Amino acid sequence: MQQAAKALSELAVQLPPVERMALVEQILDSLDEPDPSMDALWAQEADDRLAAYRRGEIRAVPLSEVLASQK
Repeated sequence: MQQAAKALSELAVQLPPVERMALVEQILDSLDEPDPSMDALWAQEADDRLAAYRRGEIRAVPLSEVLASQK
C-alpha cells in the first residue's frame, strides 16, 4: 500500500464505526461514476433490440411468462 493510503487507512480505522461507514460510502460513491462509453454501448444495444423487435426478429415475453419459467 502506498504511503499516503497507508496513513489514511491507519487514521480511518481509529474513527468511530459510524464515521468509518460514512467514509466508506464516500469512497465507494467516488468510484461509481458514470462511464460514457458504457452508456453508449447500452444505448446501442437497446436500439438494436428495438429494431430487431420491430422487424419481427425477436418477440416480447410477458412478465408473467418470464416469472413462471423461473419456478
